[in-house]
Amino acid sequence: MLQTKTSIEPATFKGKDFLTLLDYTSDEILFMLNKAVELKKLQKEGHCPSLLAGKSLGMIFENASTRTRVSFEVGMTQLGGHALFLSPRDMQIGRGEPICDTAQVLSRYVDAIMVRTNSHEKVAELAKFSTVPVINALTDDYHPCQALADLLTIYENKGQFTGLKMAFIGDGNNVAHSLLIAAAKVGMDVAVATPKGYEMNPVIVEKALSVADETGSTVTITNDPLEAVRDADVIYTDVWASMGYEEEQKAREEAFTGFQVNNELVSVAKDDYIFLHCLPAHRGEEVAAEVIDSNHSVVYDEAENRLHAQKAILALLV
Repeated sequence: MLQTKTSIEPATFKGKDFLTLLDYTSDEILFMLNKAVELKKLQKEGHCPSLLAGKSLGMIFENASTRTRVSFEVGMTQLGGHALFLSPRDMQIGRGEPICDTAQVLSRYVDAIMVRTNSHEKVAELAKFSTVPVINALTDDYHPCQALADLLTIYENKGQFTGLKMAFIGDGNNVAHSLLIAAAKVGMDVAVATPKGYEMNPVIVEKALSVADETGSTVTITNDPLEAVRDADVIYTDVWASMGYEEEQKAREEAFTGFQVNNELVSVAKDDYIFLHCLPAHRGEEVAAEVIDSNHSVVYDEAENRLHAQKAILALLV
């Protein structure tokens, strides 16, 4: 079990939103991870507790997903609850209904709301007017559910966070933002290498640096992939053109030259490094098959851990 410095009670989480990891203390994040470890162990043993019997989750999807939809639906089912998939075509919000009205109406029907949208402001507004927990399943700025699953995967493989170095190579996107915050929160050193012009949001970087000062984590921001990967225990990458940026694919392929995670790049990492990718992956672009399909890769464990990390979030908040 991960050790916390202060005593945390489950009641601490009840009714809270899950918008970014910045909203949670380091000990609260470790508590969530312990809950995920517990629920994963019980599921593997065939003992899924019906912690959410009679509870419903409304899932608002404004863009496509595989892992997010399946993991949340299955997670609610395993915990004894029910999930409702809601696309813009299914909701009046797609025809201009104010977010405040949608939030207040859904709050009368469901016990939590999960949202996947390009606008973080939209999720924040939904949370402002909702009377039930709102869970950010991805926005343009953050992907906290993915980051929590990533931490779980790292812990399973390395057994610790402090003393480790994680390197993220690629676009300074929502995944990079949440990973930076997550690593800083648990005291893990992190280096992020992005091409010039594709850096992370400086406001979010400043927030992560403030967290790192408190936890003793070191943060390195660079445009040099080799500098980031050198002596890394964990290497992470994501697609070069995230959803919504497909029209920039060709321009990004040129800008990201030299940022592919391949055998040459990982040769400067620790011999026992693990490779992470939030998926879907494009072999031959951001990562070579020789890496993602190697024994160092734990991307399918990582994808599975979305289920367990999100079950922990649901169980604690709802």
